[in-house]
Amino acid sequence: MVPPSVKVYTDGACSGNPGPGGWGVLLLYGDVEKELSGGEPATTNNRMEMMAAIRALESLTRDAAVELYTDSTYVRDGITKWLPQWKRRGWRTADKKPVKNIDLWQRLEEAIGGHRVTWHWVRGHTGHDGNERADALARQGLEATRQDRRG
Repeated sequence: MVPPSVKVYTDGACSGNPGPGGWGVLLLYGDVEKELSGGEPATTNNRMEMMAAIRALESLTRDAAVELYTDSTYVRDGITKWLPQWKRRGWRTADKKPVKNIDLWQRLEEAIGGHRVTWHWVRGHTGHDGNERADALARQGLEATRQDRRG
């Protein structure tokens, strides 16, 4: 049986780095669209980029062939190039320092699970519809986080 094919667009946003942040996800499955967003009061842009990918994959209810689009080379290169080396070195970088955001790298690896994920990088803020929508959702998550902090 061929797994369903899902297109996913992800983005993160941060006001200050660190500062309040948000993440956004647009999932496309056939004619169905689903939007997700959220945020954290004290975070970094890289963490929000990662959370977008994590939450997208965690939201899928069954294994799928996933085309995941991100404007973060940190996320794409981390999961496709650096992760196997980090694991071999006991979660250390080439210069023997602890890997930053290890909690999210491990969570992202777990979220991939049985999905067949193809990672794509797109240049951000260049009019790419899926990326622009994910960016708007990330900013929405950021603003909701700011509102929550204000009470």
